[in-house]
Amino acid sequence: MDIKPIEHSDINTLTELQPEGWPNIVPYFEFYCSSDFCFPIKVIEENKIIGIGTTIIHNDVAWLAHIIVHPESRKKGIGQLITQTLVDSTEENLIETVYLIATDLGAPVYTKLGFETETEYLFFKNLSFEQNLTVHKNIAPFGEEHRDQIQKIDHKVSGEERVFHIENYFPNAYVYCEGKNVEGYYLPTFGEGLIIATTASAGVELMKFRLRSNEHAVFPVDNLYATTFLSQNNYKEFKTAKRMRLGKERTVQLQNIYNRIGGNLG
Repeated sequence: MDIKPIEHSDINTLTELQPEGWPNIVPYFEFYCSSDFCFPIKVIEENKIIGIGTTIIHNDVAWLAHIIVHPESRKKGIGQLITQTLVDSTEENLIETVYLIATDLGAPVYTKLGFETETEYLFFKNLSFEQNLTVHKNIAPFGEEHRDQIQKIDHKVSGEERVFHIENYFPNAYVYCEGKNVEGYYLPTFGEGLIIATTASAGVELMKFRLRSNEHAVFPVDNLYATTFLSQNNYKEFKTAKRMRLGKERTVQLQNIYNRIGGNLG
C-alpha cells in the first residue's frame, strides 16, 4: 500500500470512488491539482486507487477535504491513514488549526485522531421559491470599491487569511450595501455559493437572491436568522454534518454564515 500525490492523469479514474449523493468529485480534484495551496493524495493498493483526500492551506489554517475510501476497502483503517497523513503534512507548513466537515461515517474516525466538534451544519434541499422573488434594492453587483470591506468581513467572520483564494470569485459577486457600507456578500461561483453577512437583513435578502436559482442551502446551526427564514417557509433540514477542529481554537462568527462554500471549506 503506497501513498502518493494525485496527478492530473489520475483524475478521470476517481469516478470509481464517487460517493452516492455527493456532487461530482472530478471538478474538485481538477481544481486541487491546479492550485498551489492544495495537496491531494491517493492510496494505492495493487495498482488501484482505493482512497483519496486533500489538504487546502490558508496560511496557518488547513482544511481537509474529500477524504474518500472505496466501498470495497472500508473498515480497514484506510480513512484514518489518509486523515493522519494529511494532518502530518500540515506540520511542515506551521499550521495551527485544521478543520474538516464530517459525515456520520467519518466522524468517529476523526474523533479518534483528536478532532473536536465545533458546531453542526444544517442541510436543506428541494427549496422551491417563486422565481420572480423581488431582488432587494440594496443588492448590487460587486465593484472594486467593495473589495476592502469584503476582505475585512471575510477575515472577521471566518477567522482565516484566505483573501488570496476568494478574491478570484469577486468579479461574479453581489453585495448588500446600506449606503456605502457593505453588510453582506454572495459569491455564486465559489463552491455552493458562499454568503456571509453582518446583519440579518443583508443575510436573508442574499439568501432569497441565491434561492431564485438554487434549491439547496447549507449553513451552521448557529445562524438562527437563516433557520427561522426557512422554518417560516415550512422547510426543515434533512440532515446535519459536524464541523470539526484539530488544534488552536479560533474566533469564528458562525452565526454570520448564510450559506457555506462546500464540504471542503465550511
